[in-house]
Amino acid sequence: DLAYNIAYGAEGTNQAMIEQAARDAALMPLVDRLPDRFATMVGERGLKLSGGEKQRVAIARTLVKNPPILLLDEATSALDTRTEQEILATLRRIAKGRTTIAIAHRLSTIADADRILVLDHGQMVEIGSHGELLNHAGLYAEMWARQANEKRDDDTVLTTEAAE
Repeated sequence: DLAYNIAYGAEGTNQAMIEQAARDAALMPLVDRLPDRFATMVGERGLKLSGGEKQRVAIARTLVKNPPILLLDEATSALDTRTEQEILATLRRIAKGRTTIAIAHRLSTIADADRILVLDHGQMVEIGSHGELLNHAGLYAEMWARQANEKRDDDTVLTTEAAE
């Protein structure tokens, strides 16, 4: 079931911890739609979850474990923008006081990191904060500008489609 899925690998987890992790991972809208809420079977023999829902379950599982080091590999890649912002706010909050390593192609998800390491073909080519890297006008600044333009293009398309 969903509760077992969230608590997987975390000994001593109780229902309150599972529910808090689900809230923090923005899973409650899904839970509220499920016929048996946290007791609903998910996975191969149960309800199929979308990519974004699977990602939120994985984040909830991490939150339950409360590890001293967080390793996030494209943690929000399958989420819509609104849910991504909710999750990022949670990740920022739980990252305080612990080492967090985030791997991301969507630069907006790491812009507030203390240090950003920019890799190009497996080689580290830049290191610094978001502001430092933008001022350096190197690869990171180029990628940031490209992604900002893509977001503007996406927003324009969405606005145009909504007007039709």
